Amino acid sequence: MANLASAKKRNKQNERNRRRNRARKSASKTETRKFLDAAHAGDLETAQERFTHVTKKLDQAAAKATMHRNTAARKKSRLAKKLNTALAAAKGN
Repeated sequence: MANLASAKKRNKQNERNRRRNRARKSASKTETRKFLDAAHAGDLETAQERFTHVTKKLDQAAAKATMHRNTAARKKSRLAKKLNTALAAAKGN
């Protein structure tokens, strides 16, 4: 338990930031799940729309240092690859 006022303040800040970061991370995971569900269902229009939402959430999380910018870039790249594969498969049929 913190005794100093500065330590108490730091604990409050850490808790507030932890909650904020968890919310951002959870939002990006939710958007990712919605995108993947649409892509696996074959609903490519929805998947493309969801992809823009996912990239926005990942970029926001990276901008606020919730996750590293390279992590966000890697996740976006992998999702884009899945979207392009699904689009190519649909175009081929």
